Amino acid sequence: MWLQGQRAALAVLPIIVLLWKKVAPIDVPLDPRIQQDLKQPPTIVKQSVKDYIVDPRDNIIIECEAKGNPVPMFWWRRNGKYFNAEKDPRVSMRKRSGTLEISFKTGGKPEEYEGEYQCFASNDLGTAVSNKILLRVSKSPLWPKEVLEPVVVSEGSPLILPCNPPPGLPPPNTFWMNSAMMPITQDSRVSMGLNGDLYFSNVLAKDASTDYSCNARFLFTHTIQQKNPFSLKVMTKEPYNDTHSSLNDTDLYGARKIPENAPSFLSPSGLHSSKMVLRGEDLLLECIAAGVPTPNVKWFKNGGDLPERKVKFENYNKTLRIVSVSEEDLGDYVCMASNKIGSIRHSISVQVKAAPYWLNKPTNLVLAPGENGQLVCLASGNPKPSIEWLVNGEPIESSLPNPSRDVVGDAIIFRSVQISTSAVYQCNASNEHGYLLANAFVNILDMAPRLLGPKNQLIKVIENHQAFLDCPFFGSPYPDVRWFKNGHGIVLDGVKYRLHNNGTLEIKRARPEDQGTYTFVASNILGKAEDQVRLEVKEPTRIVRIPEHLSANRGSLARFDCRIKHDHTLPITVSWFKDDKPLGFGWMSKYKKDEDSMSIHNIHSDDEGTYTCTVTTELDQDSASARLTVLEDDSLSPSKPSAFADRPDPPEDLELSDLSARSVRLTWVPGNENNSPVTQFLVQYEENRLRPGEWQNLSSYAGDQNSVTLQLSPFVNYQFRVIAINSVGQSRPSLPSTRYQTSGAPPDVAPSGLKGWGTGKTNMEISWQPLLDTQRNGPELRYIVSWRRKDHEEEWNNVTTISTKHVVRDTETYVPYELKIQAVNDFGRGPETNIVIGHSGEDKPSAAPADLRVSKIDSTKVNVHWVPVDPRNIHGEFKEYRLYYWREASLLKGLRVTKEKKTKGFYSDVSQSTGILTDLIPYSKYSMYMVIANSKFEGPHSKIVEFETKEGVPGAPKFFKIVQRNTDTIHLEWDKPLEPNGILIGYTLKYNTVNGTQVGSQQVQSFFPNETEYTIRLPDRFTRYKFYLSARTQVGSGEVYAEESPHFANEDFITSGTDSAGVGNEE
Repeated sequence: MWLQGQRAALAVLPIIVLLWKKVAPIDVPLDPRIQQDLKQPPTIVKQSVKDYIVDPRDNIIIECEAKGNPVPMFWWRRNGKYFNAEKDPRVSMRKRSGTLEISFKTGGKPEEYEGEYQCFASNDLGTAVSNKILLRVSKSPLWPKEVLEPVVVSEGSPLILPCNPPPGLPPPNTFWMNSAMMPITQDSRVSMGLNGDLYFSNVLAKDASTDYSCNARFLFTHTIQQKNPFSLKVMTKEPYNDTHSSLNDTDLYGARKIPENAPSFLSPSGLHSSKMVLRGEDLLLECIAAGVPTPNVKWFKNGGDLPERKVKFENYNKTLRIVSVSEEDLGDYVCMASNKIGSIRHSISVQVKAAPYWLNKPTNLVLAPGENGQLVCLASGNPKPSIEWLVNGEPIESSLPNPSRDVVGDAIIFRSVQISTSAVYQCNASNEHGYLLANAFVNILDMAPRLLGPKNQLIKVIENHQAFLDCPFFGSPYPDVRWFKNGHGIVLDGVKYRLHNNGTLEIKRARPEDQGTYTFVASNILGKAEDQVRLEVKEPTRIVRIPEHLSANRGSLARFDCRIKHDHTLPITVSWFKDDKPLGFGWMSKYKKDEDSMSIHNIHSDDEGTYTCTVTTELDQDSASARLTVLEDDSLSPSKPSAFADRPDPPEDLELSDLSARSVRLTWVPGNENNSPVTQFLVQYEENRLRPGEWQNLSSYAGDQNSVTLQLSPFVNYQFRVIAINSVGQSRPSLPSTRYQTSGAPPDVAPSGLKGWGTGKTNMEISWQPLLDTQRNGPELRYIVSWRRKDHEEEWNNVTTISTKHVVRDTETYVPYELKIQAVNDFGRGPETNIVIGHSGEDKPSAAPADLRVSKIDSTKVNVHWVPVDPRNIHGEFKEYRLYYWREASLLKGLRVTKEKKTKGFYSDVSQSTGILTDLIPYSKYSMYMVIANSKFEGPHSKIVEFETKEGVPGAPKFFKIVQRNTDTIHLEWDKPLEPNGILIGYTLKYNTVNGTQVGSQQVQSFFPNETEYTIRLPDRFTRYKFYLSARTQVGSGEVYAEESPHFANEDFITSGTDSAGVGNEE
């Protein structure tokens, strides 16, 4: 039945999925710039435990802390009824908190406040509820007075000395001691049971004593109550003497003529019993047996093995403990007590029940207006718990109707939510063994897009590498994201560009033409946020002349080349390594390096190894290695053979054959290998038109080839040479081949970067990137540029030019054109580009936004409304509605302000008619007007509108100084905030002692607004404090100024403090 209930609870989830397509909720970032403006329903962050037992000697503190924006208000219920803490002089509630403090300094009994308490935290968006906290006062009653008759028992008989401790709260721990306050020795024969009684499997003469005393320790009051001692007399057949003390129990029974008998159970009684335990608790089973000799106890489980990793045997095997019980631990457990006379068994049937536990705990849900979502509450238990939904602390059935909300089984489905439907929902899962209560708010959030990362980033990337342009943002509804390059929209074709879900633009393979300024725009119905990212594409770092394998005589100079080509805007670091260990280049070192090489003077055998040149920039690196072999000089070692490896001789007799338009066969005769096989041939070329006299690498081939086909470009006058390479190094270049002129051809590619944009209101400048020299394919390269009005039935206009731009004149203002271009030389035309859309120039907008007004005025933001401008009056590409605003004055008399004019852009589209103006200063008078802007011009401005912001929390105090005038006191001084943001009503000072990482309890002091100093008396000159000072208005406490008193070991007069630039957050 238990497993069926569990499966039934789990089966609810697929049912919910069938009924409703789940919508991913908004993930609100933890960025403080978002959090401080985020309206949020209350969340309980701290509360007392459900079963709360307090010490009667202390004041009672019932904790309830919650966060939310606006700051929550708190109230309590006691025993299901409203609890008015203000009417009870002993009860106070902490400021900005729901924690209750009940003091008994003026009298009263803690027992008067026992009961069930529940805390409620409310703000404009909903109410969160704490658990029901059962408050009980700890009790440690005295042992009842009793006269205990001496216990008389025959030797060998079993015995139970009862404890029966007084019923304390919580129950006491029990233990047995004698009058000397020494513990009673316990073993397999004598031990204390789970109920506190002292069990003797059989009594021996040595057990006779007058002071067996049971003790009860009460944890809360730290007191021990002692029961009157038992006096035990043992009737024996043989007198007890010292010779018996050296015998073990088995021999002792025979020596003292104690009759042996089979085991019987002292606890539990009978042959069968049952036990119920809750899931997650420890299961304790006990079997204590009587008998002579003392029985041994063993444990079994019917139908299975004991769970080894969870089982512990305690109290000399008389107690079986199973840690953290689960459903698989239910069943019948058997204890067997045996001695040499016989054995006995007892079966204990264990049932596992369960208080409710979460399968799917509801979590907070943040949605945008019009979105869908769901709260799911799945719990299991035994018996199966019942689920009850509440909203703002009241049963959902009795709440106001909400057409966007449906309760479906264990879930609440929300459809097309609205701002007014924010609330806190509670799920209560309960059965006879307990309950669970979870708060989950549904917060309907509308927020204009905001940028969270650094502005105007510069991103550098190596050519042909991936580039990621990041602009972290947030908004609700989730903003639409667009990217522009140099003012033009980017086509996200998935080939060159990819837009990630978080708004990051990926350029899959950055080319030099991708360099430029990229604009990121995130927009929703409430506004628009924009940032620019500058991308610089850098030339890769390469080693163009690599170090060659080298064999050199001992005592000679070895030199390794390492010529580097790199982007000159990137600083480089060149490092050399021998066998992966860095080389040092001090003035006394044998290693010397210059710009293009590294040399080793007076080489010896220990210089032999692999040398690596590594060049590094901030973006990339390249490395190359070569092996140094140290040879013995003939004059130093005449017994050595004279032959040794050397570089190969240059190839000879270069010959060209199989001549064609774009290829030729090159054949050569290899030179002498000089005792080291040739591993590679390098073919180089020189041409006399673009870079005459400069030899460039063309291709390389295996060392066993001497005839290869070379792939060539059109219209180039080539000559070739070949270099042989072996393990020692490169040969000298061969003599050049005869020249070969390839025939010309039309261009293979079209110019890139085609665009059109107006430099004046009646023209359009068309520009493009020229072809590279190697792409010309023939003489007299020129470009055919074509254009025509978009969506007009007209012929193409075209012009042929050798320039890289062309200006079309006498155009209408801001009209679209179709553009295309192709390259042409004396051998023909190359391919055309795809059609690109350009625009002629812009003019000033001719109309202003109408009916500018404000609503929902807050302390730092206001909703702005206007009538949109007709698109025909923009005369260009719409950029934004631009709001100019400035602070006219503070509403506090005498506070001077700077009337700096600021702007705010609303970027969504030309039909936008509302937005939110943020980052205003509270308690101020503002003026504003609005214009519409295209890419070049602003239009006329609207009427000027004035409004006043509400009070807010104050800024940090202007300064906060700590002055120690003597060893006994610390004097604090401060000044009012530069921006009070309202009418100051006082200051709050919190402070606590600090000692390394140890922090003392916090103390709080309040001051009137005209108080700006305070003196604290020190307990000793080494005590240090941490202070947190904030100013207050009617809205609440403002920014915290934190300071820590310095060490005052020897100084008599010391001052610590900074101005408001040193403001910190309370830790």
